Amino acid sequence: MMFGFSDEWWAVLFVPVVLWVPFGPFVMAGTGVWCARRPGWWPRLWSVLLPLVPVAVSATVIILPMDSWDEPTHGEDVLGYVLVYVLGVTVLPWVLGYGITRVVRVVRARRGRGRGRGAASDLDMDPSPDHGPDRGPVRGPDQGRTES
Repeated sequence: MMFGFSDEWWAVLFVPVVLWVPFGPFVMAGTGVWCARRPGWWPRLWSVLLPLVPVAVSATVIILPMDSWDEPTHGEDVLGYVLVYVLGVTVLPWVLGYGITRVVRVVRARRGRGRGRGAASDLDMDPSPDHGPDRGPVRGPDQGRTES
């Protein structure tokens, strides 16, 4: 017996629906970051499986009362559900997590490549005894040789 009714066992399915609203965006943003960092089908599979129960149960509640489809506001209710619950709570955080992670990785890769070209690299700034200020500038293997 749950919530005072013996035949309302399906109310257990609404627990993920209620928890998905506050915690779902964080879960989806995390899976978006996971998909951006790790290639393969495993992170993408979990990106689909994690929101499956809350989104499917709530979509069933919105779609199944077929007698309410004749009401003029039902179409607006379905559109609002898709925009807020599906796109806003589930898809948008995944896209933001994925996109921000990819952009950060591209920017870091460009900065890493830019250091090697003409700019001072980490080896030039290393204060170790081999590269200290009293040893002179760091030379490459081809510098300082004369050809005969």
